[in-house]
Amino acid sequence: MSEGNKGPGAIAYGWWSREIAPRDVPAARGLSARLRRAAPLGVLCEPAVMQLGSALGLSPAQAGQLVRLAPLLAEVRENVGDTLAKRLGGSKPLLSSLRFQRLMRADEEELVDQLRRAIQIADRCCNVAALASDVLHWEAARPRWCFHYFGADAPSKDIEEKTE
Repeated sequence: MSEGNKGPGAIAYGWWSREIAPRDVPAARGLSARLRRAAPLGVLCEPAVMQLGSALGLSPAQAGQLVRLAPLLAEVRENVGDTLAKRLGGSKPLLSSLRFQRLMRADEEELVDQLRRAIQIADRCCNVAALASDVLHWEAARPRWCFHYFGADAPSKDIEEKTE
């Protein structure tokens, strides 16, 4: 990581706060719109996205992660405390259990579209840092999303390590 000891979620949140969140700034609205509509190469052609990739310490071989992350961050309009999975689930879920299962099973090609729809269903509000971290480490995040969606506490790392 190139931004000191910040984690990827904090770095992405800082980028989102500067580049996407200020909806009253035409440049931020324009970048957000371009990212939401861009093809993968178009995402990589945005200087702000390259700045994000550099801040995250991503190599050219990891460009796919950046192509996945930037358009999803552009979908979010408001940063709130709850993770996206918590906003989608709970006792009165916004996203049906079947659609959630489909999201959890999504392959690389379907993942961005499924997450984009989920963000829209959650009124474009979620914890931006958690979303970014989860998108960058999707395989590790999936089990935690299941716990969050169903309103349960995810097992602590100590418990997970003892059961392996």
